[in-house]
Amino acid sequence: MRFIETYKNTHQHKSRSQVIETALQLLQQQELEAAYREANQEIDPDWEVTVADGLANETW
Repeated sequence: MRFIETYKNTHQHKSRSQVIETALQLLQQQELEAAYREANQEIDPDWEVTVADGLANETW
């Protein structure tokens, strides 16, 4: 509870609930970023194969 109170005062939050809400939003953002990274890892190898099938630089 001490950390929450300190954070509230340091970041001008109006209540401890607002600190918790901010923490949950940051956690949600981290989860979303991790999901995007994971999805990119699945897509990247397939994309590289597709790109290799395209026009060569000399064609441009």
